[in-house]
Amino acid sequence: MNLLSVGASYRTADISTLERLTIADDAVPGLLQKLVSQPYIGEAVVLSSCNRVEIYAAVSGFHGGLGDVCNVLSEASGIPATELAGHLYVHYDEAAVRHSFRVSAGLESMVVGEAQILGQLRDAYHAASEADTAGRLLHELMQQALRVGKRAHAETSIDKAGQSVVTAALEVASVQLGELAGRSALVIGAGAMGSLSVATLTRAGVGSLRISNRSAAAADRLAEAYGAVAVPFEDLDAALRDADLVITATAATAPLLTRARLEPAGPLVVLDLAVPRDVAPDAVGLSGLTVIDIDSLASSRRALPAAAETAAVEQIVTGEVEHFLGWLRGADIAPTVAALRTRADDVVAGELRKLYARRSEFTDEQRADVSRTLHRVVQQLLHSPTVRVRQLAAEPGGDQYAALLRELFDLDVPLATQADAVPEIGGKA
Repeated sequence: MNLLSVGASYRTADISTLERLTIADDAVPGLLQKLVSQPYIGEAVVLSSCNRVEIYAAVSGFHGGLGDVCNVLSEASGIPATELAGHLYVHYDEAAVRHSFRVSAGLESMVVGEAQILGQLRDAYHAASEADTAGRLLHELMQQALRVGKRAHAETSIDKAGQSVVTAALEVASVQLGELAGRSALVIGAGAMGSLSVATLTRAGVGSLRISNRSAAAADRLAEAYGAVAVPFEDLDAALRDADLVITATAATAPLLTRARLEPAGPLVVLDLAVPRDVAPDAVGLSGLTVIDIDSLASSRRALPAAAETAAVEQIVTGEVEHFLGWLRGADIAPTVAALRTRADDVVAGELRKLYARRSEFTDEQRADVSRTLHRVVQQLLHSPTVRVRQLAAEPGGDQYAALLRELFDLDVPLATQADAVPEIGGKA
């Protein structure tokens, strides 16, 4: 099986396209099952965040696997495959490994170095594990990607400014708002992004902070944790009129902040961090209303880290990619070595049968001694070559050694056996 990653992000698609591609949490299990039911896909992980949708897959062929992924995404989003192709990026094998590690380290994020992606990637991996669509190959890839992300944040200062999508959005909003101190803020949504928004606004020292959510209990808990005020969802219109700044990040499938709702709210800056968008398109342009969404952030490209920090993370990624590729190359030789040892055992067993047929006077004890001796001789003869071939196979170009061994000893190693025999590697996340 080979690794394939296919996706669209703020770099390749505008927010309207990302909205159509976005996969709701409750739809992920069904999409995962749909993916692994395709002829060329054996394993799948789905990552869907506010500014990217990606499929990681273990496939039996590049073109077939890519076609299967594109067809599933097209069906799920309603975007014709020919139109969708213009928004997708594709990475295969080594490039797929490197891309996944760069994503986990925050190098592919809109706000470079932000740590939120680690949690999103972990959630995607857990969802695939629960759906039983992550096999040995994607289990190892995801675990290593999470470890790489942790290393990037622990060993460099790429996130030293504490940047996130929320802080980047507030920097853009500061052009309109100026200082946040004394401003009245409203956060709509009490999920992960809403919680981050409340924490960021609290650190920024806003004047009054209100939280509204469809689930009143979630809003109450978040408000209590930060000394904010929970607002019943039915009182949202009044809360909008009292706010200077609104951050909205809900999972609603239709615009929550309609033109009719925003028109009477007066001068207002809205940070719409939801995908699909919470602000209705026909509300944008209202007098006194400033809307900052994912497209706005993508074009601003705020809060880029220092080149030295980015280079340090790139170096971590490069080293980890080589480590993972070495493991993959070693994984290819493992079933071949096992087949060689099995062939040797079969030869010894056959010769022993012939010997015992000729020498019927051997006692059971003598037969056991002869058997042990022959097996020890064969194992000692095979030990050094098999250890060395594993080492060679882990180096660049090492796949030739597995093929050479199969050719020299006429070994029959089914492809399915090779995929199933992937060994464990260290560094679980």
